[in-house]
Amino acid sequence: MKTDNWYDYPQYFDLVFRDETAAEVRFFEAAFKEFAEGSVRRLLEPGCGGGRLIVDLAARGYDMTGLDLSKPSLTYLRRRLRRRGLQADLRHEDMASFRLEQPVDAAFCTFNTFRHLLSEQDAVNHLHCVAHSLRPGGIYILGFHIIPLDADEDCTERWKARHGGTEVSVTLSVRDFNRAQRREQMRATLTARRAATSRVAARKIRCQSDFDLRLYTAPQVERMFRKVEAFELVETFDFDYDIEHPRDIDDDLIDALFVLRRVP
Repeated sequence: MKTDNWYDYPQYFDLVFRDETAAEVRFFEAAFKEFAEGSVRRLLEPGCGGGRLIVDLAARGYDMTGLDLSKPSLTYLRRRLRRRGLQADLRHEDMASFRLEQPVDAAFCTFNTFRHLLSEQDAVNHLHCVAHSLRPGGIYILGFHIIPLDADEDCTERWKARHGGTEVSVTLSVRDFNRAQRREQMRATLTARRAATSRVAARKIRCQSDFDLRLYTAPQVERMFRKVEAFELVETFDFDYDIEHPRDIDDDLIDALFVLRRVP
């Protein structure tokens, strides 16, 4: 089996999660109206990956900025934008140490990208970077999993997706779990099969990669947010992306979606 990083195949990674895009974008636009002060046109996505959200929002007329450490993902995203006649400011930068020349109106980072920041300092630095990149009254929509104290440490998730002649399956499993160190090691196995056509040959890719994610409980999240005075937590939701049903930060909240607002 190849040991490439699964993020080196952004076209397949994005295909797996493409069905989430419409619900996310609807929620973003509702949150912009509900929680941001003033109009929202300039957007930032730190950790943008292959850019399924960047492309969709650029097509809706937003002025997009995306940054990521994966060069294959940024290359793929540039091609996607070019094919659709769209533009975005794409940057090869670390989400824990970046600066924008012009402030944006809103930012978003979902699907656990934030948990790739493995230390408290990197996480807080990231929040400061986003806060400095937002105008006062702008919002940051941040989504990641919270791990309750009674969480099953042996967890496996599987997804499948198909588009055209391509089928992708992903298995994500916990390889190691250390609550004291606030780390869980994940193993991602991706298999992509493309059927042969008159223009292209059949193709199969299978890769496996291990990576660490930082663990958070609800109290740890609240303590972290208090370290960044430039932000106020204005509301909390979950991955249902339902603007009409906010959530409390408690032991039942697992798929957490936080709306933070930049204060003057």
